[in-house]
Parts: sequence; structure tokens; C-alpha cells
Amino acid sequence: MSDQYILIVEDEIEIAELVEFHARRDGLQTKVVHSGKTALETIAKETPSAVVLDLMLPDVDGLEVLRRLRRSETNAKLPVLIVSAKGEESDVLVGIELGADDYITKPFSPRILMARLKNVLRRYGHETDHKSDVAESLVLCNGQLVIDPARHVVTLHAEEIELTLTEFGMLQYLAARPGFVRTREQIISAVHGRTTVLSSRTVDVHVTALRRKLGTIGNCIETVRGVGYRFAEASEQSPED
Repeated sequence: MSDQYILIVEDEIEIAELVEFHARRDGLQTKVVHSGKTALETIAKETPSAVVLDLMLPDVDGLEVLRRLRRSETNAKLPVLIVSAKGEESDVLVGIELGADDYITKPFSPRILMARLKNVLRRYGHETDHKSDVAESLVLCNGQLVIDPARHVVTLHAEEIELTLTEFGMLQYLAARPGFVRTREQIISAVHGRTTVLSSRTVDVHVTALRRKLGTIGNCIETVRGVGYRFAEASEQSPED
């Protein structure tokens, strides 16, 4: 991963240096900026491979930076990991709904941050290749929802919807076997890999965001209390129907 350029957006010097130290130690190239405005200017000049983004920034706050990136055709799918002291569930939910690929609260473990960052980079770099053996799209919810793994595209009512890499992975994993219950641990392992440590709460936040993006068919993702989630069995439809 030595050719990867990571943009670290953090106004606290000590934290920025901590993240940069561990990223460089793991062979990643980095750039550090200390404001939202500078971050947007830097990304406009040269798109990074991923962004580690603080929320409480001078000039332009982190959520506004994320909004602008997701509205940009060029950077709509740029991996963004939020690292913030704002750790309430409502804060995490807003970040995920705006399109963050992950949300890590301060204080954090640098090792866990690097593990999540490198996992996102792997998925971003091979997001179409590792699913290229899937020949057909999944047609679900009476044809309203189509998941195309080969092109990494999801359409709802014939309109493409924007999902983060994590949301896409979760939706595809659940929808591949309608009616089968998946534990939160299974979902984490399938989407992020066995070595990634994520809380059950984080999975729940991603599911909530995914349901909202799916709108009226969001209830196709069913909660199985005390176990996990499943995609409604009656939602499956073969491409020929």
C-alpha cells in the first residue's frame, strides 16, 4: 500500500501527528491539513485514496466537508473515516447517513484505526474485482430493488442510489440469502473481514442508515431480536419473472 495517499484532516496537532505517525509506519503516504477549507482545496487539486476526517474544524466543519464530497461526482465514493470526540449515537448516525464509511470516537486505538483504514482501502481498490464472478444481478422487492455486484450499483425504482462501501456490502450480504438470519458478527466478518473489530452498535447504525436510503422498502431488512438481521424472504424475485 505504499502508493496510497491518505489525507488527515485534524486541527489538534498532537492527534494529527499520532495518526500520521502510525499511517507512515504502516507504509502509507500522508498529507495533513488543519481546516475544512484547506481539506476541500487539497482534495480538489489531488484526490486522496481516503480521508481521515475530524468533525470540529475551523472554517468549514467536518460534516459540511463530507456533504460537499458526497455531492461531488468525482468524490462521491471517496472513502471517508470520521474520527471525532462527538460520540453520541445521534452524532454517529448523522455521519453514517451523510456517507461516512466508518465512525471512530476519540480517544481511539491507533491500531484499530489503521486496521479499519487499510480495510477500507482494500475494499475501495478491489470493489468490482472481488465480485466479478457474480453473473447476475439480484432483483428484489417485486423488481423495485436491483443489486448489481459486478458494477457495484444499486437501483431503487430504476434510479441509482448512493451507498457507502459498507452499506453496499451489508445489503448484498443480506439480500443474497433472503430469509436467512445473520448475526451482527457474521455481517461484520462478511463486509469488513474477520480481523476487524466493530461494535454491534455500529452495525445497527449502518442498518438504520441503509433502511432510510431504501425508503418505503427499507422494512425488507428485518430485525431478529437478540440475533441480528435478515432480508425478507418474500422480497426475492428471479430476473426472469
